[in-house]
Amino acid sequence: MSSALDEDTRATLDAGRETAGAMLRAAQKDLQKVFIFFLIGFLGTFYALRLYVWDFLKRVTRAQMSAQISGDVSIIAQTPFDVILLQAKIGLVVGVVLALPAFLYFSRDALVERGLWPSSPVPVWQLAIIFVGMVTLFVLGVAYGYFVFFPFTFAFLAQNAIAAGFSPTYSIVKWAQFIFLLTASFGLASQLPLAMTGLSYAEIVPYETFRDKWRYAVVGVFAAGALFTPPDPFTQIMWAIPVLTLYGVSLYLAKVVTTARRGSEKMDVKATARAHWNVIAGVGVLGGVLVYAFFERGGVGYVNDGLAAIGSDYVILAPASAALLVTYVLLAGIAAILVAVGYFVYHDLDDLALVEAGVGDPSAIDLDDLDAAGVRAAPPEVFGALSEDEAMAAAGDAIDAGDKAKAQAIIDRFDEDGATEVGDGDGEVTAEAGATEAAETGGSESIGDRFSRASSTFFDEFSDGDAEESGGDSDAADGEGSDDEGDFEGYYTDLAFILDSITSRAFRIVGLFMLVLAGTFGWLYTGGIKRVYEDFLSRLPAQVTPSEVLNVVALHPMEALVFEVKFSTIIAGIVTAPVLAYYAWPALRERNIIRQRRRAVFLWTGALAAGLLGGFALGYSTIAPGVISWLVNDAVQANMVIAYRITNFFWLIFFTTAGIGILADVPILMILLNSAGVSYGSMRGRWREVTVGVLAFAALFTPADVLTMFMVTIPLMVAYGIGLGVLFVVTLGGRRDLAPPRSVDI
Repeated sequence: MSSALDEDTRATLDAGRETAGAMLRAAQKDLQKVFIFFLIGFLGTFYALRLYVWDFLKRVTRAQMSAQISGDVSIIAQTPFDVILLQAKIGLVVGVVLALPAFLYFSRDALVERGLWPSSPVPVWQLAIIFVGMVTLFVLGVAYGYFVFFPFTFAFLAQNAIAAGFSPTYSIVKWAQFIFLLTASFGLASQLPLAMTGLSYAEIVPYETFRDKWRYAVVGVFAAGALFTPPDPFTQIMWAIPVLTLYGVSLYLAKVVTTARRGSEKMDVKATARAHWNVIAGVGVLGGVLVYAFFERGGVGYVNDGLAAIGSDYVILAPASAALLVTYVLLAGIAAILVAVGYFVYHDLDDLALVEAGVGDPSAIDLDDLDAAGVRAAPPEVFGALSEDEAMAAAGDAIDAGDKAKAQAIIDRFDEDGATEVGDGDGEVTAEAGATEAAETGGSESIGDRFSRASSTFFDEFSDGDAEESGGDSDAADGEGSDDEGDFEGYYTDLAFILDSITSRAFRIVGLFMLVLAGTFGWLYTGGIKRVYEDFLSRLPAQVTPSEVLNVVALHPMEALVFEVKFSTIIAGIVTAPVLAYYAWPALRERNIIRQRRRAVFLWTGALAAGLLGGFALGYSTIAPGVISWLVNDAVQANMVIAYRITNFFWLIFFTTAGIGILADVPILMILLNSAGVSYGSMRGRWREVTVGVLAFAALFTPADVLTMFMVTIPLMVAYGIGLGVLFVVTLGGRRDLAPPRSVDI
């Protein structure tokens, strides 16, 4: 294996092994202490889960459920070893997390020798502040999850499953994984203030980047919410809103620490405190008075009532003595004074930065702070101080922010007032070089002109490549490599052209897709899936009843919702496909991929819909009930009770109903494609690509296991083979396709 690695990789691996061995030797005498840390984490977690944590998590799960729903929810172990293995796994993770810092500390000598230990240690008090901040933020994030998010989410998920007629019978493994994954996500998300302020203070990621790219942060937060939370808007919003609030707070803190760092040499805390002593003292008194009023006017009772309302057993205790109350008041006053001092110090630094930038200094104007009108009204010196790269970067930022008018204004003003010279080899600018370039291009050229010319050249390359492909078929005979390269370029060009042709209709296509998706999901969510389930059960033999033999359960809290979303996506894709084909049809004809007129879309839609509906009717009335009855027959004879998972049961119904229609549509679609101009030889030669596409479809829209993927892929590929057989007969072995032959341009 080592021979397959390059020299640098082998050297890196050898250095890593050597470092690990040195760390083990350096920590050898202290490995017992490291193991003690691991053992404390492992055994402590193991018994904490057994004695306290499981009961606490069950209370959190049922906190917002009604008595009836709570009685229907159960948490089960699917195998005898589920609970003990789950506790052992969690204990192992916690033990390793606790032991790793101890191991690194005891092996620090080996790291110091190799220059891997920090050469300038951070003061202990700073490390303590950072650690306390991390722990505090983590606890706050987890507290939000356990006292707000989880109770409402589990109540929502259980109610959804029960309304659909299923039993929320959660597997303890899947239930615990769901909880701990979201717990980790809340804990990590709560570190945003510390992470953003630290990165901004160290100038690793400037504050301006966090400020200007907030739209990307919003998209990223909702994307993370879609990954960590159930696929419904309610829980995603409950996850995203606190994180976005943290982002806003973190953005302000990042601005504070950045301003403090950049103006640290001018910072004078004593002068600021003297200038605002009256306001600072008033804020301190107000903080103490508010805390005193909280304890004396029933604030403790209100908070305890609120905790009880969300199902929490925790209570806040009032001060047991007057001395303790005075201590709380003093601490609150001191905290309020510190906050006020920090506020005024920050604003003094901010004002100082503005003064030092120069009041009335045009070169100090930041284009990011201006709108399109401000850019047009800005003095010429602003753009005279910019280079072409800086102007283009500012215009690009404006486009990213969705302000095309501002981007155009920046380009126009730079063309008018900016530096038109071109840099020489030493970084200096010379007018002669600019004149030479202008002469070569036939006159003076602005950056806007160069941008347009570059864009047109880029697209001309695609056009030229396409022309070469269409007019130079004889060149493709030079070798197999050129054939493959030409095919790839041709596919890419055709795909880009087709996508570009439907861009103007993208709003309608996406709107229809989302409308069908939302409508189907809403129908399933509001009882449609229950009606389908009950109707299907009525078609089964009398001896198969849901109460005696056949039960459908949810082993995962999100299982019902995930199926509803996937099924809705499939329906939306089927409905949108004809509309997409209708809008893409002219481009397909222009690229000579198909030759029928656009009205053929209606023929295609009718033929495919007939095959789909016919197969669905046959499967729903006969095949699906027969298959399920055959599958449960042995259990019926043995007086056993079957509990199907929602996902497996409904995908089985889908495969034996709509799946029959899809299988019937495969040969029909192949005949239609052949009549549109796709040759029999192309479909026979591209079976590998079709197989990969079917596998990708099965991976996305079926249960996430390999067996199901192959259960979907194999029948579809068999149907594809049947379609090839039908086309072989119809086209006389590919000698006469159903479409008329392409005309040859001379």
